[in-house]
Amino acid sequence: MKIVYAFALIFLAGCNPRVAEGLRENDLQKDVLLQTTRGDIRLRLYEETPLHRNNFLKLVKRGYYDRILFHRVISRFMIQAGDPKSKTAADTARLGSGGPSYTVPAEIRPELFHRKGVLAAARMGDDVNPARASSGSQFYIVQGRIFNDTELDSVEIHRLKGRKIPPAHREVYKTIGGAPHLDQAYTIFGEVISGLPVVDSIAAVKTSGRTGGDRPLEPVRIKKAKLVNR
Repeated sequence: MKIVYAFALIFLAGCNPRVAEGLRENDLQKDVLLQTTRGDIRLRLYEETPLHRNNFLKLVKRGYYDRILFHRVISRFMIQAGDPKSKTAADTARLGSGGPSYTVPAEIRPELFHRKGVLAAARMGDDVNPARASSGSQFYIVQGRIFNDTELDSVEIHRLKGRKIPPAHREVYKTIGGAPHLDQAYTIFGEVISGLPVVDSIAAVKTSGRTGGDRPLEPVRIKKAKLVNR
């Protein structure tokens, strides 16, 4: 995936810093409905991450996500989609490398954390992407799991390199659950406001496992993604 920062900024901002090309002002106040083969998931995007919000809304309006697969699914972790190659890919194809020819500059905010149900942008690893720019189209929804204090202490030491998880975030991870090891490494730009049982259902499907790219053995597809009024 090419990292083209200048093009991304022009593409996303256009003449109006609030509204990307192809969007109307009132689109920014709409939710996104993912109509999947397992049921509907309704997403609300955050104003705190306008570049990611605008990009996602624009792609939805273009029909970019229609017929795309959830190509990577890991139970008790997350479900991932957004690779346009998945629309016509063979059953055994490895997916996850597709997307538009731009990235979105990181909008990582300390108050946003990986609790269950958040929407975040996938990206290439730090070794080739130290700025942590996001994929132009690929996203994931956190299913996660519930943690106890001992486990969260271990995450702080071994995964977050000593950075402390705020007490309020800890309580959420201990009650609702999530994926705390991802905090402050990926841009979170929205959340599921209805359809968490659908997320759980998708996360429970049988997959090819890590060696096969964690691809569902039975396709789980976004039939249609569209903007809906709140």
